Amino acid sequence: MTARILVVDDVPANLKLLEARLLAEYYDVVTARSGPDAIEICEASKVDVVLLDIMMPGMDGFEVCRRLKADPATTHIPVVMVTALDQSADRVRGLEAGADDFLTKPVNDLQLLTRVKSLVRLKALTDELRLRASTTRDIGIEELLASKSAPDTAPRVLLVDQNEASAGRLVGMLDGQFDLAVAADGPAGLARAAEGAFECVIVATAHADYDPLRLCSQLRALEHTRLVPIILMADPGEDDFIIRGLELAVNDYILTPVEKQELIARLRTQIRRKRYNDGLRSSVAETVEMAVTDPLTGLHNRRYLDSHLHRLFDRAVARRRPLSIMITDIDRFKAINDKWGHDGGDAILREFAARLRRNLRGIDLVCRYGGEEFVIVMPDTELFVAEKVAERIRAEIASGPFGTGEGKPAVPVTASLGVAAMKPEDSVEALFKRADVALYEAKAGGRNKVVAPAA
Repeated sequence: MTARILVVDDVPANLKLLEARLLAEYYDVVTARSGPDAIEICEASKVDVVLLDIMMPGMDGFEVCRRLKADPATTHIPVVMVTALDQSADRVRGLEAGADDFLTKPVNDLQLLTRVKSLVRLKALTDELRLRASTTRDIGIEELLASKSAPDTAPRVLLVDQNEASAGRLVGMLDGQFDLAVAADGPAGLARAAEGAFECVIVATAHADYDPLRLCSQLRALEHTRLVPIILMADPGEDDFIIRGLELAVNDYILTPVEKQELIARLRTQIRRKRYNDGLRSSVAETVEMAVTDPLTGLHNRRYLDSHLHRLFDRAVARRRPLSIMITDIDRFKAINDKWGHDGGDAILREFAARLRRNLRGIDLVCRYGGEEFVIVMPDTELFVAEKVAERIRAEIASGPFGTGEGKPAVPVTASLGVAAMKPEDSVEALFKRADVALYEAKAGGRNKVVAPAA
C-alpha cells in the first residue's frame, strides 16, 4: 500500500536518512524543515502520515502536533514523533498533544516501516469515511457531524492478562478513568470482547497457555470487534513480537513496566480515534438519510440534487461521457389534490415515485424536486436513449389508474416530461434550463407528452 509521508526535521541529514528509507519502500515522500512549513503542507495537500521531529527551533514538534490535531481539516492525519528524547514524560507530553506514536532515534528500520504501514492502513479507513461524509458537509449539515459529543460514561476497556498481579496493577492505574474488565486467558478474552461493547482491548504478551497474536487476529476477524483498537502490552526485548503484531493490525503497544500516565495517554489516543471514525459512520448514516431523502416518496430530495448534480456533471465532462436530464411533472395535480385531498395526493406521489424507480437504472439519480415535479439525472446516456426512457415512463404512468387511499377509487394519472442532454459548451444551469423549457413545451402542447429537443 503506497502513501504520501511527510518527514519534518530541521537537520538535513536526518531528513535525507528517513526519506531514503521510505523511498526504498516506494512511499511518496515530502519533506519540511520547520513546523509552519509542515502545517502548510498538511493543509494544502494530501498527507497520509507525518513523521515529526520534536526539537526544532521556533515551533517545536509538540506545538505542531497540537495545531494539526486542533484543526478539523488535519486532525485525522496520524502523527509519529521521531526524536532523541526517550523519557516517559516526553512520550506522555507528545501523546497528550495528540501524537499517535513515538519513535526514538536512531530509528529501527523495522519499527519505522511497520508503524508507518499500520498508520497508513488506519488513515485509509478514515479517508474513506471522510469521503462519504463530504456530501454531508456540502449540503450544509457539517454541524451535525461536529455535534456528536463523546459519551459521558467512562470508556469500556478489556484487559486480557493471565498474570493476576500484573492485571491488578493495571486495574489500580485505570480505576476511575476507564471501565476496565479483565479476562484471564485468550478464549475468555475473545468471548468477552465478542459480547461486550469495548472501545479498546489490551492484550498482554506474557502468556504461557496460548498465543496472544492469535487472539489479536481472531479479534480482527470478528465483525463485532474488527474495528476495536488493540494495544499490546509487551516486555522489553520483544521487538520481533511487537513488529509482527503491528503487521497483524494491532494499533499500538506499551512496554512493561507500564508507566501510568503513558498508558492512560495511549488509551485516550486510541479511543479518541475510534470515536472519531464511529462518529463519521453514524453521522453519515443518520444525517444524510434525514437531510437528503424525501420522507414521502423515499427518493432523494432537491437538497441532494443541488449538490450531487454538479459532481455528476463534472465527472461527465472530465471523462467525456454523455449526461442527460429528465424533468417530469404530474398533469393537473392540483385538481387531484382538490378532489381527493392531500392524503389522496400523497398516495399518488408515492405510487408515481415507485413507477419511476421501476423504469430506471440503479446509477440514475431520481429526485423529488418539489411538489409534483421530479428530476432524473442519467449518466452515460445520450439524448435519443433518454427520450426512449422518458417515453417508456410516460406510458407506464398512463398505463393504469393510481390508488388514492383505502376505500377510495383509483384515478387515471398522466405526466409530461422534458429531456435535455449535455453539450460541450454547457453549464449545469444551462442543461437544467433546457430540460425545464422542454417540460413547459410538453405541458403547453397538451400534456401526457415527451419533449426532447435536439437543439
